[in-house]
Formats: sequence, structure tokens, C-alpha cells
Amino acid sequence: MSQQTAYRTHHATDVTEGLVGEHVTLAGWVDRRRDHGGVAFIDLRDNTGLVQVVINDEEMAHPLRSEYVIEVDGKVRLRPEGNENDHLATGKVEVVAEKIRVLAKSDALPFQVSTALENESENKLPGEDVRLKYRYLDLRRPAMQRNIKLRSDMMRAARTELDKLGFTEVETPTMIKSTPEGARDFVVPARLVPGSWYALPQSPQLLKQLLMVAGVERYYQFARCYRDEDFRADRQPEFTQLDMEMSFVDQEDVIAMAEQVIKAIWKADGYDIETPIRRIPWQEAMDKYGSDKPDLRFGNELIELTDYFKNTPFRVFQAPYVGAVLFKGGASTPRRQFDAWQDWAKQRGAKGLAYVVFGENGELKGPVAKNLSDEERNGLKEAVGAEDGDAVFFAAGARESSQLLLGAVRVELANRAGLLDPKKFAFCWVVDFPLFKRTDDPDDDDVAVGHSKWTSMHHPFTMPSKDWIDTFDEDPEHAMSDSYDIVCNGNEMGGGSVRIHRDDIQDRVLNVLGITPQEAQDKFGFLLEAFKYGAPPHAGIALGWDRTVALLAGADSIRDVIAFPKAGGGRDPLTGAPAPISDEQRAETGVDYDPEEDED
Repeated sequence: MSQQTAYRTHHATDVTEGLVGEHVTLAGWVDRRRDHGGVAFIDLRDNTGLVQVVINDEEMAHPLRSEYVIEVDGKVRLRPEGNENDHLATGKVEVVAEKIRVLAKSDALPFQVSTALENESENKLPGEDVRLKYRYLDLRRPAMQRNIKLRSDMMRAARTELDKLGFTEVETPTMIKSTPEGARDFVVPARLVPGSWYALPQSPQLLKQLLMVAGVERYYQFARCYRDEDFRADRQPEFTQLDMEMSFVDQEDVIAMAEQVIKAIWKADGYDIETPIRRIPWQEAMDKYGSDKPDLRFGNELIELTDYFKNTPFRVFQAPYVGAVLFKGGASTPRRQFDAWQDWAKQRGAKGLAYVVFGENGELKGPVAKNLSDEERNGLKEAVGAEDGDAVFFAAGARESSQLLLGAVRVELANRAGLLDPKKFAFCWVVDFPLFKRTDDPDDDDVAVGHSKWTSMHHPFTMPSKDWIDTFDEDPEHAMSDSYDIVCNGNEMGGGSVRIHRDDIQDRVLNVLGITPQEAQDKFGFLLEAFKYGAPPHAGIALGWDRTVALLAGADSIRDVIAFPKAGGGRDPLTGAPAPISDEQRAETGVDYDPEEDED
């Protein structure tokens, strides 16, 4: 397809040796300008890249400044010998300008976006608030252009694969009824029905299940989701999921389908992912890696020492769980750095981080060492698989919180040792999740979906595993679910489950969660009603699209792969949202509607 338009015959990177001697018209931004005694050189930038333009006429060159938008007519020639630039796709040629038209001028920019920046230190970038305030300039940078293009390529790859697999893309509404899904809803006043509200969907969960009842059988969409959550580093109040649901399938079918889609997505950026992807039961992931989203790019598994210390004189280790993680070569760490590790642990809510070091002569040192029995000291090196010159960190207390701390230590050690290669991808499925979790967990800020001491690990429509169908409500603490997460490089990339399609099982799950039949009717009676009319067995999965793109792009934050993300607290430095509204607007929305006044 021809790219010729009213302003150009070619894009910058189309200008190669094959066009030498030809006239071209280019359009783009002045990336930078260099003057060499009567001759000016400018790098012209468009969204494909750069090409060098030579201007022999000083008057023509004089008005041009960085980031001016220009149109250039000129002739392509080879660069003089020795002047080629191997770093540029167009580095063997240049365009000799015959005519230049300024299409738009530019004020001096608040920060540099020139491609030259890419070859220098990224530290020249301003803080993120400034980048987000001038996001339209930040997006001009080649790194950001690459991310936005990659996101588009990945979407196309997913759509193509899902089309091959017989899926139908269906859009579900953005304004729905508030239903419990584990976070707070954003709500929108309904002007035409004073006192009533729409909610923005936290996910299309109920709607996609209704599509299964409707006989769509294979549905997907790139769904916008909205959650009013407390701000954390990599959370956005609005985000995108690649949402997929299938009828007449079980967990194996969904996993096989998702692996094909993931393979196609990674292929879009030239990577070949090996399938089938390894599976790890949830309990094993916690025991070995201290995380339900384990990073498998490196080893160094957690070591359980609960039995080893079962008769310990050390009060701290008289706990339901004692575990350790090896710090290879850690004995040479200065004391102040071990003190810094204590602060690091306290920031994660722990009391501290116990440790010992194995000196070069085999001597055991560190604050914990003197509290151990001779027998414990003598056998410790072998128990943890250490050598002279290593150190070991310990955690003791409740099993899950101790493992989470050691899991974080394991990743931090790998990070400091430079083992987290963003171009290496280690996938796994985490399977065999509990069906419920406690609502009084201090480490969990999810909103309980009901009113009991149990809430859903995933959501209230997750099917109990086959072994637990008959007894899950008798022993909620140990009940397991038919759910699965796809994990990559220590990030939960997506998750899903087999859904409940039988109303008797759904009623029992809601009962465990403390949701009364009347409340269930009020909140999602439309789904329960639909299930009375022949609901097929169905299951699905959703990939967090922003996280998936960030992983493949090697971006540190999902904000770097979203065109217009929010900053901390859900603020938008670009537009100033959220912002107050006028008194007139407020009155129109009906948010202050009082039904009692209306009766008067």
C-alpha cells in the first residue's frame, strides 16, 4: 500500500540506496541540527526513524529549530565516503534539500526528546510528573514510540490467533450495575434516574458468563476495567485485559488455548516460547519461592528449617514456620549493609531479618549465631547447603507471611546480583489455588465480597475443584478451586478459572462468603436467573494487557506502555483530572437527590 500523502512521498526510513538520484518529499520533525560552515545538516524524524537532510542554502536553514514540523523536497544521494552512520537504517544516504516549508513552529521544549538522547544517559529525562504533564512530548521519544507500536503489534497477533481458534470479539458495556468483585467500584450518577448510579466494571466477569449462556461459546475482547483501589506503584485505576471465555471446556482446554495465544503474542516480537509451560501447585510455589507468582529466571529456592529448629533454645525460632534463603558469597557483606537489610525488611512490615554468615574458616558469625545450640550451629551449613563465605537470611513466624518475606529477599538478592535479565522469559502456570482466603489478612487490601470471615481467592463464581465439590463449605480453610494463574518473570500476567454453572453450587459458595439470598438477588440476580435457562459448563482467563506488554517491552513500569496513564493517587497531570465540577453540573447529575424531599 502506498504511503504517499499530500505532504510526503516517502517516510524517513524508506530513503535507502535504492532511491539514490530520485526526488523525494518528506515530512516530520527537526530532531536536531548541526552547522558546518555554510552547510547545515538536520536529522528529520518521523514515526519510522531518522534521515539526514543537507541544506546548502543558509537562508533556507536559518529559521529551522528543534521540533519544528517541516516538509522537505530534495534529491537522494549517497553520503560521502567515510561519513556513513552504521547506527541508522538510512546511514548510507542523505537528502539534499531543494525546498523546505515550515508547517508548524515549536517553542523551546520543557525537556529533550531528540533521538540523540537514546544514545546517551536516560538520566536527562525529567521526573515522571513532568513526563506525564507533557505526555504528548514524552511519546515522541523513540523508546516510547517503540512501546506503543509493540502494544499494537501484540494486539494484532492475539486477535489473529483467537480468530484462528474460532473466537468472536464482543464488546460489553462500560456502565453496569455495581456487583461485588474484590475492589471498590467507580460510580457514575444517572441524571435521568435521580438517586441511582451506574458502576464502571471491574472486569466483564458476569457479562462474559452471560455470553456463554447466550451460546456465543468462544468470546474475547480487549476490555477496559476500572477499580477504585488505593494507589500502589504499578496500579492504574483504569486498565486493559485481554478477556477470553469458552463453553464446553475444562481447565486443560483453557490452558492449551492460552498457551497458543501467548506463543503468538511473543512471536510478534521475535521470541519463540516453548510449550507446554511448566505447572507449579500454589502450595509448592509458596514453599519453594515464597510467592504465588514465582520468578524462575534463577534458582535459590527457600529452605524450610521448621523441623531443624523444632527443639531450639532460640525463642524467635520457636515458631510455626522457620525458613531460610541462601546469600551466595554474602559473608563479605559489611555490617552496615546487613543493617540496611533490616530497614528493607521493616519497610515490608517485618520486624527485621535474622542472618548468619559462614566465615572463610567455617566460623559461624552474626547476631543469631550465639542464640543457637551447639548442635544447631554445627549442622547448619549442611542443612542450608552453604559453603564458607556464604550468608543465610532467616524468617520465622506464621508460614505464609514468613515465606512472602523470604520470597522478596530471594528476588532482591537476584536483582542485586544482576540475575534478572528482562530479555529472558520464564513462564509457569500456578495451579491448585485455595478457593477462599481470610478477610482479616493484614497483608491483603482486597475488599471482601461478602460478610463472613472468608472471601474469594479469585471471585465468587470460581468452581471448587472436583475433589471439593461436595465438602468445600464444610472446610473453607482447606477447600481448593479449579483456577490457574499464568506467571512470567515474577509477575502475575493473568488468571482464570472454571466457572460455576450450577445454581446449587453457586448458592453454597455465596453462603460461605456471607452473601444472603436476598443480597445475591439484589447484586447479581440477573446472572442467577440466567443460569436457570441452560448454562453450559464454561471457563476462561484474562491477561492483564498492560503488564503483558510491559514484560515484552522490558519496561520497568506499566505506565511506560500506556499512552496516557495516571500518576499517583489516580491523578492525571496532563488534563488535571480528577477536577471539581460546576454547581450547575452537580445539580444536573442528581447526586444530591433526596427521595424524602421528593415525597414532600
